[in-house]
Amino acid sequence: MPQSTPFTDSDADRLQEALDALVASGGSPGGVVVFGTRDGGHRILTAGLVAPECGDTRPDQDTLYDIASLTKVVATWPLVGRALDQGLLDLDAPIRDFLPAIHAEAPSGEATVCQLLAHTSGLRASTRLDQYRGAGAPLHELMCREPLDEQPGQHRYINRGYILLGLALSHVHNQSLYALADQLWSGIGMTSTVYGPVARAAQVAPTEQRIPGTPRTWGAPHDDNAALLGGIAGHAGVFSTPADLATYAEHLLTAHADSDNTPIGQWLRASQVPQAAIEPGLDRGLSWILADGTRTAYHHGFTGTSLYLNPENGRYLALCTNAIYHGPARERLAPLRTLALKTTSSN
Repeated sequence: MPQSTPFTDSDADRLQEALDALVASGGSPGGVVVFGTRDGGHRILTAGLVAPECGDTRPDQDTLYDIASLTKVVATWPLVGRALDQGLLDLDAPIRDFLPAIHAEAPSGEATVCQLLAHTSGLRASTRLDQYRGAGAPLHELMCREPLDEQPGQHRYINRGYILLGLALSHVHNQSLYALADQLWSGIGMTSTVYGPVARAAQVAPTEQRIPGTPRTWGAPHDDNAALLGGIAGHAGVFSTPADLATYAEHLLTAHADSDNTPIGQWLRASQVPQAAIEPGLDRGLSWILADGTRTAYHHGFTGTSLYLNPENGRYLALCTNAIYHGPARERLAPLRTLALKTTSSN
């Protein structure tokens, strides 16, 4: 197994400074950065408080965060890879082949598993499951009947594709997505990762207050569509800790280095092949965003989370914040995320 490139003290100092700056500027109540290599061992940086509702509790490696769209790469993507290895899914087959029978025209059901993973399906970008309330057909059929927004092939980030993938995984395994994910995480040693909702506690990071004067979202999925699905969906709904994300990253990087013998390692290698351009310097692989000439794979979560992997140098970094506490946080998080990507990619 090739030697990993360790992070340096100066790397840690820069990351701590950026995390402190995010919190000091009001960008997030607090946060955690955990980073390390596939060789084992990691470092934890923290700043701020979990949230005002949690008193003087400081975030740490065991704080539970709503990881939002990291669900795509922490739950759905590895489960799809396992189902492919078992012959239960086919990357080039339409998703309708892996769902209960649809006895109607279903243009969105013709999108392939590969297209859904790579966000090149052409499906409707708007995902409003509340619009299906009271409908007389099951969710998978209603979604598959929808017309396409555009012809497949162009990159457009679409949550509904991952909702369909989650429904397909449940159908081909004849098990709930909750049970499938729980088995996956237990096998890796991710003992705190779970689909929400979870009980409110000082070590659970609250997210956004949707309406002034009402209770803040706390322990329930921030994503409305995940909430309508009971918190269990292919695109969002998972809660995890910095420690568990470190365990997951080490698992993936170790498997990648030994991919001749590990299906998940082979799946990660296959997922680093570009499927569509996002912008100059960034491509979409299967689920993951690819940077640094495809050497670094990463993904963000809307609530303020990110996960970065560089199989070539063996480095990983996980960012856990509840920056959504103060509303949409993409711009506020940009400096820290840019530094996290640069630091993970450095050789």
